[in-house]
Amino acid sequence: MEFRHLGRSGLVISELVYGNWITHGGQVEEDAAVACVNAALDAGITTFDTADVYAQGAAEEVLGRALKEQRRDGIEIFTKVYWPMGPGKNDRGLSAKHIRESIDNSLRRLQTDRVELYQAHRWDVETPLEETMQAFADVVRSGKAQYIGVSEWTADQIRAGAELAKDLKIQLVSSQPQYSALWRVIEAEVVPASEELGIGQIVWSPLAGGVLSGKYKPGQGAPAGSRGADPKFGRFVESWLKDDVLERVQQLGPIAEELGLTIAQLSLAWVLQNSNVSAAIIGATRPEQVEENVKAVGVKLSDEVYGKVNDLLAPVAVTDPKETTAPNPRA
Repeated sequence: MEFRHLGRSGLVISELVYGNWITHGGQVEEDAAVACVNAALDAGITTFDTADVYAQGAAEEVLGRALKEQRRDGIEIFTKVYWPMGPGKNDRGLSAKHIRESIDNSLRRLQTDRVELYQAHRWDVETPLEETMQAFADVVRSGKAQYIGVSEWTADQIRAGAELAKDLKIQLVSSQPQYSALWRVIEAEVVPASEELGIGQIVWSPLAGGVLSGKYKPGQGAPAGSRGADPKFGRFVESWLKDDVLERVQQLGPIAEELGLTIAQLSLAWVLQNSNVSAAIIGATRPEQVEENVKAVGVKLSDEVYGKVNDLLAPVAVTDPKETTAPNPRA
């Protein structure tokens, strides 16, 4: 495993972060989830990302049990707040009330006294940013979180949050956007703003929901057991399951093979090539997937190879920064 600083902070995290969206408490049984966490630890991954809303708290609980016996100072735990966690009007969003209650609930589920990073899971259009950032500052000063991050905020939103964080003397150190060789919407605006502000990207879906593994073939149905074949979770990848996309992904095969890599490893290496990316989040339903993904760490792509991947996927890649959305949490 290799490690990077999270933005311009002093916090060092593993280049691959183990994330449990969809899988823990949902797609896989707990024994399998724990096996994947152990595989991540064995591979040198020290950083783990979750959120209160994943399986309505069950994902945090599973992760807490899986990490319970680990030396707490040797791992980094990240979680998030924003999405509804109950039926009440105050059970969601980024109000001071919801943030202060949610951090306590997350810590209880995770069986820890603090998280290294507490993240705003989306932008809240109904809560003043000043209230949100003050609540985050209170969380940091209480010792319940050490750093603050955001997820899927636009460049302007990140700038506004960073300015308030500076006034409050807390560190806004990270952005967690979707990013892959197929989804490149952060490159035009979010990355330049983040570089200026010392904010690092912790990117999710670096394999476009598994599409950039090459396992989905044009003209064929989604393989059994894959996310695309799952009636509950298939919607997260269905936009990529088009023949023009899948044909181009298959053409990555010879490029990867020449480097001794799989398509998935090439795709992860491509993401890690971006100097503003502090880490890429991987998920897994089997330990073998973790072991294979880790082989992308340390791979440095030449400018020629990087350009070949870009040129090949350019006709089907999404690059419009307007694709970063800020939904209304009360909707």
